[in-house]
Amino acid sequence: MHGSGERPVSGVGQGMRVTDVAGATPPLPAAGVGENLLVARGIAKNFGGVKALSDIDFTIRRGEIYGLIGPNGAGKTTLFNVLTGIYTPDAGEFTFDHRPLGALKPNEVAERGIARTFQNIRLFANLTALENVMIGRHVRTHAGVFGAITRNASTRAEEQAIEARAYELLRYVGVADRANHLAKHLPYGSQRRLEIARALATDPKLLALDEPAAGMNATETASLDRLLRDIQRDGTTILLIEHDMKLVMGICDRVLVLDYGRKIAEGPAAEVRANPAVIAAYLGGEVTLNMKGA
Repeated sequence: MHGSGERPVSGVGQGMRVTDVAGATPPLPAAGVGENLLVARGIAKNFGGVKALSDIDFTIRRGEIYGLIGPNGAGKTTLFNVLTGIYTPDAGEFTFDHRPLGALKPNEVAERGIARTFQNIRLFANLTALENVMIGRHVRTHAGVFGAITRNASTRAEEQAIEARAYELLRYVGVADRANHLAKHLPYGSQRRLEIARALATDPKLLALDEPAAGMNATETASLDRLLRDIQRDGTTILLIEHDMKLVMGICDRVLVLDYGRKIAEGPAAEVRANPAVIAAYLGGEVTLNMKGA
């Protein structure tokens, strides 16, 4: 996906670099790897009389890929929306990187270091791939209104840096050859990877992906698998909602399972896949069948 050789990618994620050669030595783990990055306690969200989330507790460790699964309607996307500031929880709290997350707006959550993608692709269809990623990068820029109006030297230098960084990220996710194509003209799998590049442009500590493999064919899913492993190895923690059980069980260090807005299991993938409550939530043997070969 990335091409051959090893290329430095300055500052991607937490000190990322792209390692393209099989067996290449990965970078040293990010500082604090294994410690708690996100702690959720008692998260609840109601919509009228419907309890979408009830007393949800979980912890994501720095440097892991953490899976979030459950049947349709289990509350997975609602939990994402509460975490990323789209909804305000009715009870409970998140602690992120040792600080309470509080009632922040989505842009403020991104500034704190949590970036997300959406179940339905939300690109700027009539902008190029490069422009889409540049927009994501602006959360980390410093030019104010004055700089934008006067186009002073520092503003121009910053814009050049944004463009260079955006191109690096397109190369990282494997769509640099389509940098100047309108987003709406990209193949589906490339659009999904473009969304990830735009999220990475915010320099996240936690990358939250909402069904990134949805609609992908087997080849595209395999490419996504490799990309997610690259992102993890290069220092960014991942929270992954996904219905592709083979992908989840093959890539996630630990998994949280929701059903009807409640937590029914959490732990290493091998333990979760054998949990009777999880199997029952997925209607008997269907989940086991889907996980074969994972």
